[in-house]
Amino acid sequence: MDCPVVLHQLMLDCWERERAERPTFSQILNMLDKLIRNPGTLRRTGGDRPTAALLESELGSEVCVSVLPEVCAPVSSVCEWLRSIGLERYRDTLAAAGYTTLDSLLALTHQEMDRLGIITASHQDILIASVQQEMLSQMQHMQHTMVPV
Repeated sequence: MDCPVVLHQLMLDCWERERAERPTFSQILNMLDKLIRNPGTLRRTGGDRPTAALLESELGSEVCVSVLPEVCAPVSSVCEWLRSIGLERYRDTLAAAGYTTLDSLLALTHQEMDRLGIITASHQDILIASVQQEMLSQMQHMQHTMVPV
């Protein structure tokens, strides 16, 4: 598929979510505005599988390609991170399973998500790719703020 991942996910959010959970017109407009202002987010298409190596190479070249553009800024909690990627509905599920830090989420697998009831493949891909990207972003942020001794 040649559709950029972020647009594909936006369409899925509009189609798959319950009516009350779907993005509002203003949220969609805001997201499209961000995509227009940051065209690098449109580079990855559906044929590209997000992997740690792909995310690392994109981040290393100062291109922040994410499932949702907001993921580029470091976040401080799992709840905040889930909100930023539009999957806050899994907050209680992940917390009950002991996934309370971003570090712990790095161990999350597709099989574990199936066991937890997170069965939508696109949501699983988003969770795995964006937690890897978030951790890389935080490591880069730490490198830039370290003071040489």
